[in-house]
Amino acid sequence: MSEQAYSAGAISPRRIPGPPDRRSPTAALGIAALCAIGLALVWIAAELTPAGQARDSILLNHFVLLNRPRVDVLANALLGVLAPAPFICFGLILVAIAIVRGRPRVALAVALVLSLAPLTAETLKPLLAHPHVQIGGIYIAPASWPSGHSTAALALVLCAVLVAPVRLRPLVLGLGIAFAAAVGCSLLILAWHMPSDVVGGYLVASLWMALAVAGLRASDRRSPPMARVS
Repeated sequence: MSEQAYSAGAISPRRIPGPPDRRSPTAALGIAALCAIGLALVWIAAELTPAGQARDSILLNHFVLLNRPRVDVLANALLGVLAPAPFICFGLILVAIAIVRGRPRVALAVALVLSLAPLTAETLKPLLAHPHVQIGGIYIAPASWPSGHSTAALALVLCAVLVAPVRLRPLVLGLGIAFAAAVGCSLLILAWHMPSDVVGGYLVASLWMALAVAGLRASDRRSPPMARVS
């Protein structure tokens, strides 16, 4: 082999198996189980117990009292980010980032979470529909639990954290939590959902992300991802 050919081969990037991910999926599965239990407890407390129903409605009324013309405009604009078209665009961007970073398994996980979390929320609404206690003339339709908007907001945030480089994850997580919290507050100020609906949506998103992380860890332990070297 000529010296020139040897040099070219030495500097060309190639892919070798990366270090195995020794983190167990058990912890992520435990978090998923806790989210499922939390979902059941929130729904039982807010929908089937008189005290829980009353507190849910009272808390909603407190948020509605914060509504002002400017607040209304900002809240609607924020929730517009989660309309189907923008949500799909943001999801595709996250999938593309994962693929560009050479993480096809993460890209698949993101696609599944952003598809299954909102689908779960929309499926549960009619199945678990229950009349709400009305306070101050505020009416929320029975089929409101869990909130699809809060599900979509936290699902996007968690997927962004999963896709982001490790060094940027604290920043992405901080900004994302602020965004998800603002979405939840906007839903309550505009009286689109009950507080328990918002919490339920967060739990649905967390459940699917925990399952996705468990799947990624199990996959990485069985077949380590490839790492690029020169």
